[in-house]
Amino acid sequence: QVQLVESGGGLVQAGGSLRLSCAASGSIFSIYAMGWYRQAPGKQRELVAVIDSGGRTNYADSVKGRFTISRDNAKNTVLLQMNSLKPEDTAVYYCNARLSTIATMRPSDYWGKGTLVTVSS
Repeated sequence: QVQLVESGGGLVQAGGSLRLSCAASGSIFSIYAMGWYRQAPGKQRELVAVIDSGGRTNYADSVKGRFTISRDNAKNTVLLQMNSLKPEDTAVYYCNARLSTIATMRPSDYWGKGTLVTVSS
């Protein structure tokens, strides 16, 4: 009953930019935080960036200064602007939201299906 739909992945050359977008919909009562994780082939899923309802952000060290996360609370949307992309940024990027639904009224984690970002050298 809650959906997270990502868009914006694709193929880009090293040094280029991409912007990922994720929209949450459904029977949402409150969203506490939204963020992006990524999983490269053969590696574990890792945090990229997260933003809470107050606008506080946290970034992985590997993306600080290159990626910017932002959020539109009214539209339940989170954006990830990725600049100066490197081949090591290649991964499937997953949107995450910690939210409560009208039915449960308790926070749980929800995930999108992922969008592939490929950075060529």
